[in-house]
Amino acid sequence: MRMSLAQRVLLTWLFTLLFLIMLVLKLDEKAPWNWFLIFIPVWIFDTILLVMLIVKMAGRCKSGFDPRNGSQNIKKKAWYLIAMLLKLAFCLALCAKLQRFTTMKLAYVFIPLWALLIGGMAELGYNIFYVRRD
Repeated sequence: MRMSLAQRVLLTWLFTLLFLIMLVLKLDEKAPWNWFLIFIPVWIFDTILLVMLIVKMAGRCKSGFDPRNGSQNIKKKAWYLIAMLLKLAFCLALCAKLQRFTTMKLAYVFIPLWALLIGGMAELGYNIFYVRRD
């Protein structure tokens, strides 16, 4: 399952455009859709990314794979998996709040997003300031 850079960019652009069109229609009150329906393009895109990530992580389980190669790679893939799950939690909580399924405070809705942003900043700082010592 390899996609070229052009295919990944086109797929990202397509799902983002579809999501934004649906969001504008909802915000202009042209479409009385449920908020969960508005976020379907985001969830389809996330599902594609999760499947590709899990397939890559499962490739480590095949016979003949040397676990010493790419120990950093599996940590990065685990971070990507956690980030995707945090984004999914935020989207679900946001849709539940917008649809008025729950009465939780807006600050609680944003906790997964804040955790994702803090983790992203830590990952960025680690990648910038980490000095490899051989």
